[in-house]
Amino acid sequence: MTEVRKVLLLGGTDEAVRLNGALAKHPGVELVTSLAGRTRNPARLAGETVVGGFGGKQGLKDFILARRIDIVIDASHPFADRITQNAAAACSEVGISYIRLQRPEWDCQPEDHWISVVSVEQAAKKLADYNRIFLTVGRQELAPFERTADKFFLVRSIEKADFNPAQGEVSFVQGRGPFSIEDELGLLRKERIDLLVSKNSGGPATYAKIEAARRLGIPVVMVERPALPDCIRFSDVAALLAYLGL
Repeated sequence: MTEVRKVLLLGGTDEAVRLNGALAKHPGVELVTSLAGRTRNPARLAGETVVGGFGGKQGLKDFILARRIDIVIDASHPFADRITQNAAAACSEVGISYIRLQRPEWDCQPEDHWISVVSVEQAAKKLADYNRIFLTVGRQELAPFERTADKFFLVRSIEKADFNPAQGEVSFVQGRGPFSIEDELGLLRKERIDLLVSKNSGGPATYAKIEAARRLGIPVVMVERPALPDCIRFSDVAALLAYLGL
């Protein structure tokens, strides 16, 4: 592959932090990392950082052209579908390379009881037979569950969540992975959880809740990932760097 000069890294994940550090070590790389700005205390990053998004596909195209970006590496969250689709389309329209770095998704094991859905809206329709529900879909995806009455919800998010169902009880817990299997087992038992709702985010940091649910025989409503655009993709930072010749 031709030598990389100006790289725009779309961040927001642990993989992006590792890639940022690796790219910053190469003097031939001029690195700009973009963050959506949804987390108040993001990891410290090397090089230039821009926060707050670009204003859609056209705004991203304008940024790419103005900064003469050579390649966009998208290491945003697996469920950040809008930025992924916009980035792939913008790169195609301006004629530069787009690469997706995305951690492998979790696989359903024989002992798991997964109820697979394609959206949080669909997930919210699967709660009728359960009473004590552990929501781990992120604080910005809670609205569809507010219409569900007469349930106990345990809501975990990195930052304080705004969740106000019309009826029922809510308990909030803030935390950032990695979580241990012992802690997750203890939490599920203490709160007498009978259903876990999760996105298939992949990675080890939050997998303990899936293993804990398996051990306790608790069903999981699993929101599956949106489809990726047709693109070059990697699930490993080292493999991506090797592809770039770095």
